[in-house]
Amino acid sequence: MADLSHNSLSVGQRPALVLVDLSLGFTDPASPLGCECSEVIDANAQLLWAFRKLDLPIFFSSVVYHSDSEASVFREKVPALNILKAGSHWVDIDPRVKPLDNEVLIEKHWASAFFGTNLKTQLLDARADSLVVTGLTTSGCVRATAVDGLQHNFPVCVVKDAVADRNPAAHDANLFDMQAKYNEVTTLSKVLTSLATLREQKI
Repeated sequence: MADLSHNSLSVGQRPALVLVDLSLGFTDPASPLGCECSEVIDANAQLLWAFRKLDLPIFFSSVVYHSDSEASVFREKVPALNILKAGSHWVDIDPRVKPLDNEVLIEKHWASAFFGTNLKTQLLDARADSLVVTGLTTSGCVRATAVDGLQHNFPVCVVKDAVADRNPAAHDANLFDMQAKYNEVTTLSKVLTSLATLREQKI
């Protein structure tokens, strides 16, 4: 069966950066959910700098469980999620990409940063016209968030340099699938160039 034809999506005039689950539970290799992702952290730090320079909306997400009843089936499927309890250091955003006081942290229980949260409302309140999605993991929470972003009618760019997965094959397959059907999979350099153009337009 032939691949679907598709058009390109691009960063709008007021993109929001959505950093998915860059908590220590996913960025620390000592965690059962974690992986070595120093290059991904560096890419996210560069994006944060560029978005902050333009005073654009920035949202972080972290999986946090306050009781055993929250997402019980998900946690039964993936028992390692049980380390992500409120008060644990595993739910803290990696200090290399620590949110500023005015940046929003979305607590979630499921894969998508949209499901069961008010992220869509906050994006609309921030007048975001497109999303740049990054974080961990490509085949899980990044994909779920990026596809939900489309389903909320936002153009979504996934930055392949700024996402990672414990399984390289799953990483590649999901980037291919998102590009083919849902989102724009792009590079860090292209997004930074688009942001630089926005900055020039504002001067």
